[in-house]
Amino acid sequence: MNNQFLADRIDGKGFAANLVDKLTEEVTEIKEQTGLIPGLAVVLVGEDPASGVYVSAKHRQTLAIGMQSFVHRLPADTTQAELMGLLDELNAAPEVNGILVQLPLPAHLDTNAVINAIDADKDVDGFHILNAGRLATGQDALVPCTPLGCLMMLKDRLGSLAGMNAVVVGKSNIVGKPMAQLLMAENCTVTVAHSKTRDVPALCRTADILVVAVGRPEMVKGDWIKPGAVVIDVGINRIERDGRSRIVGDVAYDEAGHASAITPVPGGVGPMTIACLLANTVTAFKRQHKIVTKKEAVAV
Repeated sequence: MNNQFLADRIDGKGFAANLVDKLTEEVTEIKEQTGLIPGLAVVLVGEDPASGVYVSAKHRQTLAIGMQSFVHRLPADTTQAELMGLLDELNAAPEVNGILVQLPLPAHLDTNAVINAIDADKDVDGFHILNAGRLATGQDALVPCTPLGCLMMLKDRLGSLAGMNAVVVGKSNIVGKPMAQLLMAENCTVTVAHSKTRDVPALCRTADILVVAVGRPEMVKGDWIKPGAVVIDVGINRIERDGRSRIVGDVAYDEAGHASAITPVPGGVGPMTIACLLANTVTAFKRQHKIVTKKEAVAV
């Protein structure tokens, strides 16, 4: 980082910790109000090491805020029918308010069929086609966790987003598309860039808000960024440099000092994802039981 780096660092780790504290208070209020404890079920198929780490982290944090955690670890050769049967059981279980199937699944399983077998009102990943449709049409939806976390940080930084030019680089169902929907709901003017977009650098330079989620290390260079823009870097990429392994984002962070604010990698968007998963579970519980709490952790 050079001495001219002036952009504020958006502390996603601190923001997530604050959100978790608020969720802990809200879960306590729910217990006092209803006598019930929100529950999250996570399903892991196979032995993917990274997925195993994520599932363990989700389990620990779910318990830490006072919720119930149900972890189902299935062998890699689990059949489609066996997995669907488990989801049927979880859909019907009253103690389970949120269901997440850890992705990626083994190649022999139909991911879309699995996602859409989850009860949409328990779909805390926000990937079910009904939640995607609800989000697109401005109805109450469970929103994918990473875009939700990005929006929370943007609103905390900027207040009203109305009228701002927003560019989302990447059009995945997990981040890019729902991010664009959330920004449109905040009355931004939104453009989505992708691999077929002509002159992506020029488009990025129009952005008051730039969200990058493509999985390409340091693709967005400093001269792509409008002075004073707020940059949200969703990318997490491992690279080798100078004989050392490093984690970097999709934005060349050291070149982005003229932005007004930027999320670092690591420590930016990443910590918000699990926090927003917990938030979605609390939201799902409240909707299922038709209750309102005084300690609203999420207000977007």
